[in-house]
Amino acid sequence: MAANATKQITFLWEGKDKKGKVVKGEIRAAGEAVVNATLRRQGITVTKVKKQGAFAAKGKITDKDITLFTRQLATMMKAGVPLLQAFDIVGKGHNNPAVAKLLGDIKSDVETGSSLSASFRKYPLYFDALFCNLVGAGEQAGILDTLLDRLATYKEKIMAIKGKIKSALVYPISILVVAFVITAVIMIFVIPAFKTLFSGFGADLPAPTLVVMAISDFFVSYWWAIFGSIGGGLWFFFYTWKRSEKLQSTMDRLMLKLPIVGEIIRKATIARFSRTLSTMFSAGVPLVEALDSVAGASGNRVYFDATKRIQSEISTGTSLTVAMQNAQVFPNMVLQMTAIGEESGALDSMLSKVADFYEAEVDDAVDAMSSLMEPVIMVVLGTLIGGLVVAMYLPIFKMGAAVGA
Repeated sequence: MAANATKQITFLWEGKDKKGKVVKGEIRAAGEAVVNATLRRQGITVTKVKKQGAFAAKGKITDKDITLFTRQLATMMKAGVPLLQAFDIVGKGHNNPAVAKLLGDIKSDVETGSSLSASFRKYPLYFDALFCNLVGAGEQAGILDTLLDRLATYKEKIMAIKGKIKSALVYPISILVVAFVITAVIMIFVIPAFKTLFSGFGADLPAPTLVVMAISDFFVSYWWAIFGSIGGGLWFFFYTWKRSEKLQSTMDRLMLKLPIVGEIIRKATIARFSRTLSTMFSAGVPLVEALDSVAGASGNRVYFDATKRIQSEISTGTSLTVAMQNAQVFPNMVLQMTAIGEESGALDSMLSKVADFYEAEVDDAVDAMSSLMEPVIMVVLGTLIGGLVVAMYLPIFKMGAAVGA
């Protein structure tokens, strides 16, 4: 009964203030009668009240939205703005209605007596265990503003490194997609026009021209099967990937073995591991408990499994350095820095330096790969498109040579 009594619903309202001016807005309350009573106390004559529909909070909440919210909340709390007022300011100033609604729901939970970390835990889709654990540690130690600032910095750095990886992968993939589309258009629409032209030559065509025309015939006859197979195959792959841990593990292992790209992903994963563990450890979260969040934030099944093994060994008394060495997925430099951190009692500082180093390594590797990919892609596209053009013009050159003779 108590749970039902405190359930809050968002209502949209419209009315007139004491001066007769039309005003409207939204309010969270247990029922329409509570809305009317609350607004009457504010001197507003209510003319319309309705529940906010699910469609009213359109928009997708992204990692960037959560990172921006964390930074704004940390900044305002450091400036001495009360927590609930800070939620009001951030929520009303956000362009995404879905974020504004989420913050309004969290604020309502806090107003009814829930802790901030407990309110965040109700939305695991947006606030992971690491986020909630750090907020909880900040509340218990009375340093919520400091830990929110640290959490915002962490999320900004992780988002930056994810952006680097995406840019490294998206550019070549987008070029390949464009190249395939251009090739398909040439095969389906351009080559058949040349074929009609060549049919009146009455002479044998060169082998490259015959090969290209045969491929064109296949495209014209089965374009629906080609595009359908590619689209269906990609959909099935990503659908299965999201639901199969075995496929995720296989793909993550394969990605780490790829030339150039695999090394970038490895460095980015180590940077994320180090940054997460440094942030958790500096907040006073016990090492074994912190490794749960580190495993979830690693972003790669190989390092997820390795972190779980490390956690298991540490819980039986093994040092972090030895456990990481046994995992056999960390370079010597990382192990040495971790050992120094454990011996000196400055593990969080050393891990932060490791994260800084590998984040810089990722930046350099992505820049180098981008510089390398541009000429490679130009050569591939030039060879592909140029080869098609030459193959179709060979009969014309051959005819011109015969006429000249």
